Amino acid sequence: MTRQEKHLWYDFLRYYPVKIYKQRIIDNFIADFYCHSARLVIELDGSQHYTNQGKAHDEARTEILERYEIYVLRFSNKDIDDNFEGVCYMIDKVINERIKNLP
Repeated sequence: MTRQEKHLWYDFLRYYPVKIYKQRIIDNFIADFYCHSARLVIELDGSQHYTNQGKAHDEARTEILERYEIYVLRFSNKDIDDNFEGVCYMIDKVINERIKNLP
């Protein structure tokens, strides 16, 4: 795990009241974090994700995950470094909204 993934895991997700898995295999991909109850993948993106090839790979990956009715929530490593509380707030908000609205 990257430094930012460790920070998010140990300082927020590890003890989150809804079970979240780290490094979860879904189809042919390894999601950084996965919440089954909310059908949510949380990805932290480093600089390689912002190249043309990285963007294309992420778009294809998101399309495949959406076929499983999984929503992909992406943050940059910079988001973790500069706005950790905001990232945690957004994750909490999305998880609660999705759990409330899923059948």
